[in-house]
Amino acid sequence: MPLSLSNGAARWLVAALCAAPLLAACTQTPSTPPSPPSLAAPATAEGPYGRHDAAGQDARPGARFRPPSPAHLPGVGPATRADVPVGTRQALVVVGETQDTSDATAVLYEQDATLQWRRAAGPWPAHNAVRGWTRDHREGDLRTPIGVFGLGDAGGLLPDPGARLPYDQDDEFVASGTGFLGEPLDGSFDYVVAIDYNRVRGTTPLDRKRPLGSDKGGGVWIHVDHDGPTQACISLPRDAMRELLRALDPGKQPVIVMGPAAELAR
Repeated sequence: MPLSLSNGAARWLVAALCAAPLLAACTQTPSTPPSPPSLAAPATAEGPYGRHDAAGQDARPGARFRPPSPAHLPGVGPATRADVPVGTRQALVVVGETQDTSDATAVLYEQDATLQWRRAAGPWPAHNAVRGWTRDHREGDLRTPIGVFGLGDAGGLLPDPGARLPYDQDDEFVASGTGFLGEPLDGSFDYVVAIDYNRVRGTTPLDRKRPLGSDKGGGVWIHVDHDGPTQACISLPRDAMRELLRALDPGKQPVIVMGPAAELAR
């Protein structure tokens, strides 16, 4: 009888000792209790690099600060994005097929309140220079400069169609003769937007000052398409030019991002 009682007590003692760690694991209180959720969590928005609050910080738990991106445009890689000014909220992206072709596509994008770029107009068929593109444009090389350039001044032979940019109507906006495919050039300069390549911003597109020197070319515009390649400019259909002139807003610091697809994607 004493032996039987001792065995029962031993079995009870072993069971109690084995259960003790399990009970401790279920009821253990953390040394540092979790912080209660904030009653006023910052508003977030799904941006191109994840969720960001109004200040541009990455709102994901534990994520490091990420500054707001000045640009995250379709087909535009980090090296090209780095050239887009921080304040820019409007960009005309002109993408060429290859380095040596003169056919391109243009799309106007605008940045919304969530720091994402949205298509605002286009796509439009476009032409660039007959020999394609270059990063070292020279006068008469028949190539269009690659890069990011401001769009601040407009003009044309025809009256202002409702442009927000300063618009200079002048009889000197005349194109004559024929293009590289034998097409007539009449009307090509009815509407133009000056591309801020080797020019003085804030002047008429007709201004001939060349800050980089005359050997670097100039007079690079967006103008009405004449159904053929250009000497260095970008050309868009007539209706697209009118739409573009009405859309470009100097308060959004518009730029043109232009070049062959492979270069822009860098």
